[in-house]
Amino acid sequence: MSSTRKVMICGDIVWAHNEVRGMLGDLAEIVRMDSPSREAFYEDLKGKYAGTVVIYRHNSSSLRIGEFDEDIIAHLPESIKFIGHNGAGYDQIDVHACIKKGLCYSMPLVHDTSVYLTIPSSFILSGESGITVSNTPGAVDDGTATTALYLLISTARQYSIAERQARSGLWKNGLKPAHDPSALTLGILGLGGIGMTLAKYAHGFPMKATYYYSRNPVKDCPDWIEYCHSMEELFSKSDVISLHVPLKPETTGMIGAKEFAMMKKGAILINTARGKVLDEEALIEALKSGQVTLVELNVSGIRWKLTPSSFLQLSAAGLDVYPDEPNINPALLDFMNVTLLPHMGTETQESQKIMEIRALENLRVYLTGGTPRDIIPECQHMTK
Repeated sequence: MSSTRKVMICGDIVWAHNEVRGMLGDLAEIVRMDSPSREAFYEDLKGKYAGTVVIYRHNSSSLRIGEFDEDIIAHLPESIKFIGHNGAGYDQIDVHACIKKGLCYSMPLVHDTSVYLTIPSSFILSGESGITVSNTPGAVDDGTATTALYLLISTARQYSIAERQARSGLWKNGLKPAHDPSALTLGILGLGGIGMTLAKYAHGFPMKATYYYSRNPVKDCPDWIEYCHSMEELFSKSDVISLHVPLKPETTGMIGAKEFAMMKKGAILINTARGKVLDEEALIEALKSGQVTLVELNVSGIRWKLTPSSFLQLSAAGLDVYPDEPNINPALLDFMNVTLLPHMGTETQESQKIMEIRALENLRVYLTGGTPRDIIPECQHMTK
């Protein structure tokens, strides 16, 4: 086994190549995970990756070795003491398997993980022999919030439908009068970094009113954002509902038929969080109440009939995330009142470089004997 400690780059570094060498090169040997399969990865852990003490992880590594599930966690050697996950969510990591093994992982706290965090006490370990990991909080706030803002504008103003009409030479045939964002109320579920950034961006219109619900009121929240004491209160007050919660067992499918029934008739739903926080079948049923239907085809083009919003469960939806990415449920493609994006939230050079550097910073702090500033809530006890 190698006596030189190593840093494993597990996944893509796209923008911070120079920073990798500059920040870590004087502290450890840098090795890149290039195993073509999970089986090869397991073998390489005993060979060229031997001596690895910290791992930089990006979700792109799953294309080679799959998610960091219970099996991968079980195969990680005892030498690995720190894992830095670059990404806004950590649903590709089996956190409970990590904790039971004494391992912990990092993730970006941009989805307000304090809102729906419940960890059984039986899983909390002393941290004496576990793995500590850093995250990249706030790194994707701007990129994801601007994506949510675009979806808000597109759905409220029907810009997605209008663009398709224009490209098809149909001009404005069948388009109903839209809404100014300033005439609408905004409800934010999960006022973490992204939710707060969206609220500030949308305040530039300004919205008619802005509400939020989190498990607890957010400290130092601007006075123009009103706290709701329940999801039902939030939904009943909001014309546009934007989801900003992390994907965890307790948030999987948290927005279903019951929750859609709580919403105003004709509400608009925005999701830039995770696809699985929505019950997709319930979403489709809610959209069907306002489905756009083809009623006429003539020389002037296609005319679409839109049900008045006062009769709809959902008048529109804007989606950037899906349960089975990169696959999109074909049923969603049939709705003219749904704006679809292929998970564009962090697809900016600036966001991705900030995320990469933030993850590398945490690795460097750990390797130099310090305490990284970014630890996921499940692992906070390990730093005390």
